[in-house]
Amino acid sequence: MKTNKTDPDLSLHQDTPSHPEDEHPRIILLGQPNSGKSTIFNQVAGYRSITTNFPGATVEFTNSHIRIDGQTCDLIDLPGVYSLTALDNAARETKRYLLEEPVSLIINVIDASLLCRSLELTLQIIELGKPMVICLNMIDEAERKGINIDEARLSALLGVPVVSTNAAQGVHIHELFMAVFTTLEAPIRPRTPLMSRHVEQTVQTLADQLQECPAVPCISPRLLAIKLLEGDPYFTVWLNQDKNGICARVKELQQTLEEAHGQPADSVISAERHALSMGLFEECTSLVHPQHSWRAHLDRAVMHPFWGYIIMAAVLFTFFNLIFKFGAVLEQPILAFFAHSEQWLATLLPAGSLGFSLIKGIMQGLAGGTAIVLPYLIPFLIGMSLIEDIGYLPRIAFLMDNFMHRLGLHGTSVVPGILGYGCSVPAVMATRILPSARDRFIAAVAAVLVPCSARMTIILGLVGYYLGGTAALFIYILNLVVITVVGTVMARLMPEESPGMVLVIPSYKRPELKTVLAKTWLRSKDFIIFAWPILIAGSLVLSLVDVFGWDQIITALLSPLLRLLDLPAEVGMTLIFGILRKELSMIMLIQALGTTNVASVMSSTQILVFTVFVVFYFPCLATFGILGREVGWPRAIAASLLTFFLAVLLGVAARLLGPLFF
Repeated sequence: MKTNKTDPDLSLHQDTPSHPEDEHPRIILLGQPNSGKSTIFNQVAGYRSITTNFPGATVEFTNSHIRIDGQTCDLIDLPGVYSLTALDNAARETKRYLLEEPVSLIINVIDASLLCRSLELTLQIIELGKPMVICLNMIDEAERKGINIDEARLSALLGVPVVSTNAAQGVHIHELFMAVFTTLEAPIRPRTPLMSRHVEQTVQTLADQLQECPAVPCISPRLLAIKLLEGDPYFTVWLNQDKNGICARVKELQQTLEEAHGQPADSVISAERHALSMGLFEECTSLVHPQHSWRAHLDRAVMHPFWGYIIMAAVLFTFFNLIFKFGAVLEQPILAFFAHSEQWLATLLPAGSLGFSLIKGIMQGLAGGTAIVLPYLIPFLIGMSLIEDIGYLPRIAFLMDNFMHRLGLHGTSVVPGILGYGCSVPAVMATRILPSARDRFIAAVAAVLVPCSARMTIILGLVGYYLGGTAALFIYILNLVVITVVGTVMARLMPEESPGMVLVIPSYKRPELKTVLAKTWLRSKDFIIFAWPILIAGSLVLSLVDVFGWDQIITALLSPLLRLLDLPAEVGMTLIFGILRKELSMIMLIQALGTTNVASVMSSTQILVFTVFVVFYFPCLATFGILGREVGWPRAIAASLLTFFLAVLLGVAARLLGPLFF
């Protein structure tokens, strides 16, 4: 399996064969988000591509070598896009691959229940002039909606094979790839439906002139003509090197279209595609009464402007409580096992020796990772996979869209924030679903600031126990205020038009167990590979600190901060251990103070200051590792410094204002 990220460079002059002699045929899965591309990929290639009942799940392309009935090929799952004209990362990567990489055949995956809208992308794919097979996926959902599709008629209209499938259940997947291999043996070019007379003449006029131009990029002249008339920035880059008067001719023809139709040229062409797709839909479908089901009634409830939020709160409250209770049952035995292992190690090696400390550090790193992965992360990911595959996650995004846009973010940014209350690691990983790097960074910072279950332990165990429930609630309210302010400020410092949420609300689906488990493994593997080693390395460093007595040096270095916050000197090392795992801050605090009654050593204000600081300061090492992977190390460091600055600022404010209330 191989994944490639978006390359912003444009190389339209690359002339690549569609089927190189030294490579297997390259089959491309291409379609709109949530059309079932990744499900088809997983059916034939194994569970290497995460399938999600949420538009925009694929932000990189996935490649796998497959063999079916003795036929071998490379299958590539490209990001789902609504249009090849869009400027988001997914559309840019899709266009780059289709134009610059060898492509033998395109499987256009269509959600059959949304055929009319999906055909607009199909018409754009046809303009590429590459061999093609149309896959009408989710045909059962179309029939439920009362849409009967004549495959033979659609095939005749577009000049390409058409196969109906139900990828989630593996229905007709074999037939789809038999049609693919048959088409590879005798490639059939799609039939290009013609636009209205005046628009078609304008397109053909420019295409003819482009064909005579010696410097034209090595792509279909018709495709290039349409894209230049649309003003697609991906293609108009070529006009900067124009030496044949094409640029002036494009502007002249654009003006001709605008004067004749009263709309900008790109809107004229878009309207033509829409009309063509409507015509195709009407010619190849017949409509009957849809099957009434519980789905419509359920949607009216879960997306209601009032009850929808009540249901969402109830679902999330139940979900998180189940995860926390299940995690609490598993976490204590896991930590007890490693504690007994440390005691057993002490019988083999002298306590305080270098060997003992190093092995102990590794064991503590393993314990920290295991106590996150087994009790919390894996159940959390299983639960989220179920919510995604059922189709409820995009409904949550729909409900929260208005609020998130007030922060300058895309509506789906609420998803990482919600996940952050469980664990910051999957919360940061969830930012992948967002459409822009800027939104992903802001959402990741917000997710890191959300108090995870480990920080919740500190809030309840210190402030809740010693200062009362009202004080604990105040910290949560303060946290929400800080996240809102930080998100708003970052959005204004990084101005970018946050896109409107064009979100397809998918139908409810029954989750497949093997898909849920495979998705859980793929997502937890990111933590195991990237975050866990950092956790173990951090634990080893802390062990060396203990062996060589560097704790005094660290305490001395932290003394200005501790004096600023008016905290006891013993607190210094607890903050360091808290970077390893947040709940260690409270455990180490009890050890450092030498008493379980923290209130006998620290004042109420000091308890408040300590808790506020720990809630906001540097993220744990596991989160930092995932943050570096998702947004890049420079931004991960910047986000961590931001959280530290906020923690100091809020800690000082708590020190000054605390005596007024306690």
